[in-house]
Amino acid sequence: MKETYISDLKVESEVQDFFMVKSIAIKIGANKKQYLDLVLGDSTGEISGKKWDVSDEELPALSEIKAQEIIKIRGAVTEWNGLRQLRVMRIRKTIAEDEFEMSDFIKSAPEKGEEMYSFIIGKANAIKDEDLKAICVNFLGRNKEKLLYYPAAQKNHHAELGGLLYHIKRMLITAEKICEVYTNLNKDLVVSGVILHDIEKINEIEANELGIASGYSFEGQMLGHIVQGIVSIEKMAEELGTPREKVIMLQHMILSHHYEPDFGSPKKPLFPEAEILHYVDIIDARMYDMQEAIEATEPGEFSDRIWTLDNRKLYRVKA
Repeated sequence: MKETYISDLKVESEVQDFFMVKSIAIKIGANKKQYLDLVLGDSTGEISGKKWDVSDEELPALSEIKAQEIIKIRGAVTEWNGLRQLRVMRIRKTIAEDEFEMSDFIKSAPEKGEEMYSFIIGKANAIKDEDLKAICVNFLGRNKEKLLYYPAAQKNHHAELGGLLYHIKRMLITAEKICEVYTNLNKDLVVSGVILHDIEKINEIEANELGIASGYSFEGQMLGHIVQGIVSIEKMAEELGTPREKVIMLQHMILSHHYEPDFGSPKKPLFPEAEILHYVDIIDARMYDMQEAIEATEPGEFSDRIWTLDNRKLYRVKA
């Protein structure tokens, strides 16, 4: 039975418990010695782990451990560069008599997939523009099975069971409120952009029905979800006979939603709805990462450094 969760780990504490392997590799350190590099996870988060000075005799057993397996670790929590790290002393694969619940190791969105999907498809059906509605409804309907469990990332924000739907739903709620303030915005276009902007992550990322991502597909690595999204919209629009201007508008929203070339967008937004899509996406991603960090921090304390937030440490208010 699992007793210790990653969110509860304190520096200098000792740990002996079960964890899921998110990634594992043997590497060579600056001292030319072998070490085991791990990322471990459970339902509350992830932590990196190191087993130093791995001997040749240990390699056969360690090489049998694969990503997504449950293992038992004995070690100590240390701090490196402002981040918690697990120094592993002993590691073994689980055996028949070990007792644990898989739900302890699966991070999932706080809402059920079917409920989130119903909300999103309802918003798609409410789109007044028949061309935009047809594209959104068809994408959602044809990909429902995957959408119910797919994460929105391999790691970082919304990397969890149902994470992609959770990301889209919260963005839709935010976007509709923004449209109430900025009444010049074409709400149908904004809603369509939100629904479609990350839809090709279901083909970019490889994930199982537990929402656990194991890597990127061949197309995902070669093209990425932005290019994949543009191509899939082109095919769908041709099938549905969508007017060309609307197709280009949707494709531009997907193309520009990362905003910077360094993050995969060769063009910045060239109309207001595309600009809003970018910022709504950023708001949801950052609020997710901040909430995760704050919930894992004691009141009156600072969190670990958050890489996705420019290595900031966040403070949790005491009240």
